[in-house]
Amino acid sequence: MAHDDPTGAAEVLELEASALALETLEADLALDAPIGADPTGEASGDLAEEADVQAALPPGVPLPIRPIPFPIRTRNVSGRYRGQVGSFQLEARIDLDGSHPLNKLSGDFFSISGGTTTYFGSFIVDSPVITRTASQIVARGLGRFTFGAGAPIVQVTVPRRSILVPAAPATVQFFTTSGSPGASYTCAFEAVGMRRVVIETDRASDVLTPTFNAYNTGALPSGGPARNLSVVSAYAEAGIEMVTSPGNIVNIAEAGANHTWSDAELHASMIRHFSRYRNAPQWSVWQMVCQSHDLGPGLYGIMFDQLGLQRQGCAVFHQGIGGTTADKLRLQAYTYVHELGHCFNLLHSWQKSLANPPGVNRPAALSWMNYPWNYPGGAAAFWSAFPFQFDNPELTHLRHGFRNHVVMGGDPFATHSALIDPQVVADPIRDESGFRLQIEAHRPSYALGEPVIVQLALSVTDRRGKVAHPHLHPKASMTSLAICKPNGDVVAYEPYIDHLMDSQPRFLADGEVIEESAYIGYGAGGLYFDRPGTYKLRAIYQAPDGSQVFSNVAELRVRYPVTQGEEDLAELLIGDEQGALFYLLGSDSEALAAGNRAFDVVLEKHAKSPLADYVQAARGVNAARTFVIVDDDHPERAEVRQPDLKTAETLLTAATAGASRIDDLSKAAFLQKLSTEQRRAGDEQAADASAMKAAAIRPKLH
Repeated sequence: MAHDDPTGAAEVLELEASALALETLEADLALDAPIGADPTGEASGDLAEEADVQAALPPGVPLPIRPIPFPIRTRNVSGRYRGQVGSFQLEARIDLDGSHPLNKLSGDFFSISGGTTTYFGSFIVDSPVITRTASQIVARGLGRFTFGAGAPIVQVTVPRRSILVPAAPATVQFFTTSGSPGASYTCAFEAVGMRRVVIETDRASDVLTPTFNAYNTGALPSGGPARNLSVVSAYAEAGIEMVTSPGNIVNIAEAGANHTWSDAELHASMIRHFSRYRNAPQWSVWQMVCQSHDLGPGLYGIMFDQLGLQRQGCAVFHQGIGGTTADKLRLQAYTYVHELGHCFNLLHSWQKSLANPPGVNRPAALSWMNYPWNYPGGAAAFWSAFPFQFDNPELTHLRHGFRNHVVMGGDPFATHSALIDPQVVADPIRDESGFRLQIEAHRPSYALGEPVIVQLALSVTDRRGKVAHPHLHPKASMTSLAICKPNGDVVAYEPYIDHLMDSQPRFLADGEVIEESAYIGYGAGGLYFDRPGTYKLRAIYQAPDGSQVFSNVAELRVRYPVTQGEEDLAELLIGDEQGALFYLLGSDSEALAAGNRAFDVVLEKHAKSPLADYVQAARGVNAARTFVIVDDDHPERAEVRQPDLKTAETLLTAATAGASRIDDLSKAAFLQKLSTEQRRAGDEQAADASAMKAAAIRPKLH
């Protein structure tokens, strides 16, 4: 067999004919012969035989009772199978019967060298021809491979066996397109779950309500059968075997008055506290149960998109979802499963067109990955019809997607949704949505390395008003952003951290405006404005009625550095860690130490540059917060850095001064954050002063 092709186009390994014949005979007997019945199935002469037996018995002795025949149930053949030929190991996934079969085949190849096993590639057979007999199931079809396969035709044969005996192995054979045999793997049955994932759930010590355990789906009206559903069983229904790993209690009692988590704190804590965390793709995921976030009870959950390997963890917040009533337990089940779905690289139901190749947006999907309040007819209509399942395309991804597209730490979140249709930046043919969405770059021209911030504004064109989702920031997923780069590539902006917000629609009256600013210089796709040239931006808002509202097209230009000082400053500001620090508004995380050192140089050597305003803002917001980092060497306690409000006030006063390059919306938000922390610390006078500065800026926004 060729060493670079585990499908083995050059040769085939044959099974022992006698063993196969014996296995088939056993399966036939187990399937076709009811207990107590003639294995041949011939019943002629039974009545005459009974009469002869009765005649031979002494008078008064009753005829022996014949056992009532019943068929022996056969095993399902779907699940995960594993086998090895030479230096190649195959994990095969067979999805032909059982619960919600998709009638697909898939598998992952691994190359084994001594004590080292490495991932080689994957395949999927989307539409195999399936032949079912009493003794076996055979499925055959053309596979899609992540590598050039010499024998791309896949055939899987599984004998049917009684539930009273162990599951039969599957024979996975590969053929060339002309029909010549390639490699043949005998794969032993491993488990019903197509994939096995270890989940660790940690809990902050200040969580006031129980961690979610299970929800009876019949407690409130729904579209599926009633059953007690946990996170583990929800994923088991999707074909994923979730194995729980012991979690820890994260003690944040030393955090002082501020017991709310920031994105930066969670980002740092996950890296240091996830006991199974390592710098390699693996089927392990971390879920942190917290009480509250800086954004308040409206934030239900976060899927982390972090530096390096991504999709390894998420957090949920019980301030918004905690409780023991049926509606709260239902919301917990939804939030826990939804956020973990992102860790499997699942996009929201209405964002499937961002995939590459693009999928079909499904805003009416009755799926874990939809928003109840985004469903046509509203949340009540969603819950009453929701079967507590993923939809079929999502199940295909979970069970059969190429390994690196799915595994935690594999491809970055939505990496296959980076390139999108260039027509996104063209005008829509028709727009009767009743909304107007405006996008505006804070300034038309940016220095290379300068953080790019845009303002989004939503208003109505219908004088009667419209019902709208209140969140415009891309991190809340109701607004997508397309960026046309100088070379013509059109990419989707993906937020660094995805926020599951309570986006209950509200009425937007004529004349009202919803405004938000968003830093879009860095996200899950890295740095978006890292080269000089002209960029075009267009936002797409998902309205509650399903309409997609297209904004105007905004343009901005990134300038070439002219002087050596500008070039030096650009090098200090451009980088993944610096982008993450701007997004998180600062961080104490050791993982971002290099970015913080670059910021130190900016403030030391380029303090008079207008671009230093952005660094002062990020440093100021971070200095104002209590920063909590969980140390995995000492899980019983947390490291707490108390706020430095004097430093924060000095930095934010400079960053928000009248000549600052920062936009007014961001200035007001930064000063309001400072005011909140000053008030929490008991300095009412300073808090009032900061709040007044923020209020003085806001009137200029209109």
